Amino acid sequence: MKELLRSTDPTIIAFATALLRGEDIDCFELDVNMSVLEGGIGIFPRRLMVRTEDHDVATRVMHDNDIPLGK
Repeated sequence: MKELLRSTDPTIIAFATALLRGEDIDCFELDVNMSVLEGGIGIFPRRLMVRTEDHDVATRVMHDNDIPLGK
């Protein structure tokens, strides 16, 4: 797995996930529990992971939709 996206905005993560699923790219969200524990103040970013072999295509999908990768 390789990190694709890092963001404190859950709407960006949800939108990116929907776009990736639309392209048949599997993704997995990390750090969800940590961001919930912080109380929603946006300190800890969530990470969206994809397979290493899908990373280049997933990056293109993010750029095509003007989603900042937050790295």
